[in-house]
Amino acid sequence: MKSPLLSLPGAVAAEGRDEGVAAHYGDLFREQRALAGGNGFVDLSHRGVIAVSGDDRLSWLHLLVTQFMTDLPAGRATEALILSANGHIEHALYLVDDGETVWAHVEPGTREELVAYLESMKFFYRVEVADRTDDIAVVHLPAGSVAEAPEGVVVRETAHGRDLFLPRADLESFAASHGPAAGILAYEALRVEDHRPRLGFETDHRTIPHEVGLIGSAVHLQKGCYRGQETVARVQNLGKPPRRLVFLHLDGSEVLLPAHGTPVRLAADGEEGRQLGFVTTAVRHHELGPIALALVKRNVPVDAPLIAGTTAAAQETVVEP
Repeated sequence: MKSPLLSLPGAVAAEGRDEGVAAHYGDLFREQRALAGGNGFVDLSHRGVIAVSGDDRLSWLHLLVTQFMTDLPAGRATEALILSANGHIEHALYLVDDGETVWAHVEPGTREELVAYLESMKFFYRVEVADRTDDIAVVHLPAGSVAEAPEGVVVRETAHGRDLFLPRADLESFAASHGPAAGILAYEALRVEDHRPRLGFETDHRTIPHEVGLIGSAVHLQKGCYRGQETVARVQNLGKPPRRLVFLHLDGSEVLLPAHGTPVRLAADGEEGRQLGFVTTAVRHHELGPIALALVKRNVPVDAPLIAGTTAAAQETVVEP
């Protein structure tokens, strides 16, 4: 779904998973600095929007997702995962309940499969599932922003900022009153700086929550059964995850950033050494320079210099080995 905000001056369209919104509006670092200072907004209208209403919505979702949902107060933001039977991450939901409806935004390209799964699990519960992507768009106000949300708009407030579930028809008027707009690349740079994993970037078909640091934030360890819980409990109580998320400071002399999937190896072994992981997201940060997140084998020494493709990389621990 192409955003009308791509018509704003300087807008350059994003590609790949984020197609449909602006990568930037002509000045990547200025946009990052604005967001870091609590100014402007980010157009996330390419994300899917799911609404779950009905008297049983919280207790029903509690049975399906990794988060404790039964007593979720109205207005409190949370996040949750849907796992496979083997505990692998299939969906990530960013949620808030407004007292009548649970609103969730999800990764682009995942909403149809998610809605189909939720519909298949309704049974006798008093719930209604609706795909609201066509009429509701997500916009993000950064942490520290003093901008007021439009009246009647559902707001999901976290430490990283506020996600607004805005009528899609109001996107252009919102932009006119809440600018300057910042592109998805600026938003992603701050996400990587904060070590926040993203579905489809920091995860693949076999990622479990422990590997990317989602225990606690998206996975509640003291709740009833849900699909994939056995794997979560077994790793939590008896073992360690096979991989772990790391933060990388990349060599700033390289012109190109390593692409998603670029092999990560020990620097001592060189470019022909054994692959120990892969780059998940690499960005240019306005203060830190080129940085990245990567998923590596758990037994990679935490102080070992690495290379991402041909780029030297110093690691910081995100998930403990």
